[in-house]
Parts: sequence; structure tokens; C-alpha cells
Amino acid sequence: MDPMTQSAQISSSQGFADGQNSAAKESKLSDSFLSSSPVSLIQSPQVNALIHWRDPKKSGLVFGLSMLVLLSLAAFSVISVVSYLLLALLCVTITFRIYKSVVQAVQKSNEGHPFKALIDKDVSIPPETFRKHVDASLTYINRALKQMSRLFLVEDLVDSLKLAVVMWLLTYVGAVFNGITILILGLQLILNTSLLSFQTQIDHYIDLARTQINSTIAKLQEKLPGAVKRSKTE
Repeated sequence: MDPMTQSAQISSSQGFADGQNSAAKESKLSDSFLSSSPVSLIQSPQVNALIHWRDPKKSGLVFGLSMLVLLSLAAFSVISVVSYLLLALLCVTITFRIYKSVVQAVQKSNEGHPFKALIDKDVSIPPETFRKHVDASLTYINRALKQMSRLFLVEDLVDSLKLAVVMWLLTYVGAVFNGITILILGLQLILNTSLLSFQTQIDHYIDLARTQINSTIAKLQEKLPGAVKRSKTE
């Protein structure tokens, strides 16, 4: 076989293999992006369990803390909110540390540091996990940049006009609400929607409470002297 022909075939096979590897890499990035997209995050079992109040204590804690943080951000700056949260956490941990030290000194025990298990826990991020999320974020950023370039450079006049109308409507929304207010309303909407699924159980317990209250009031009225006199005169 001619050496030049053989070299061309080798180059062609290498190019084909490189193309397959590139396609496989793009497919892997796409799958990683889809698996970490906000839609898949919302549809995850953990988020569904929180929204549908499968564990009322956990859901109440998450929604309560989220609402507290959003209301704090609406009233104070981000720096103040973060500083107060970290200060509160430090106050709790320092107080608990001093309390355990005093208890150990009084009881003369050698339990050691109360946060020993948490200190020894590995909190570092594995390189593979970091690369995975960076690749997913890079894919998302590239798609967003491509879409913005297409819209703002008017590749499709209709799509660009639609974006202009949406931006014009958002100016009126921004004049009435700010971002924190919209987040608070969204959280309230999610909370109310999830509670509507328990409307039958809520009505049942409300009826039980109303019945108990009415029976208690009736018993109290029977024991009152005025109620007895009125019943005799009637």
C-alpha cells in the first residue's frame, strides 16, 4: 500500500475517533447539565418531600428559616443579615462549648471536645465533584451566552421583539416589587399550595377543635348560676 494513502487512512481514523470522543464528551456534559438543572432539582424526591410536608418538622423548619432570611433581607442589607446569622451561630457554639467545659470540670470527666466528631469530619470537596459541577455550569453559561447573542443581535426578529415586550413588562413589575418581595411571594405561594393538599385533614382537625370548644363552653354554661336561673325561668 502507498505510504501516503496509509498515512491518510490513519489520519482519517484518528479524526473519526477524536470526533467520537468529542461527541461523547459533549453528551456527558449535556447529561450532567440536565441532571443538575433547576427542573430536575425541583423534581427531586427531597424537594418533593419538603413541598408536600412528608416530614412536617423538617418542612416547617425549612420554610420558617427561609421566610425569616427573606424578611431579614427585605429589612436589612445582605452584609448585616449574614453577619447576624454568623454571630448567632458563634454565640450558640461558644456557649455550648463553655457549658460542656464547666460540666466536665464539675463532673471530672474526660469527654473531650464536644464538637470532636464534627471537627474530624472531612468537609473538603472532592476534585471529581468540583469538576462535574464546573462542567455543568460551563455548559449552562455557554448556552445562555449563545441565546443572548442570538436575541440581542436580532437573529430572529420575532424572538427579539418578544424579549423586548417581556423586558418592558418587567419594568412595571420592578416598579412595584423588588426581588426579595417576589421571592417572599413565591415562597408563600409554594407554602399555600402545598397546604391546600392537606385541606381535608386540616378541616377535620378544625371541626374536632370546634366541637371540643363548643362542648366545653356548653359545660361551663351549665355550671354557671345565671344559666341555671335562665333555664328555670324558661
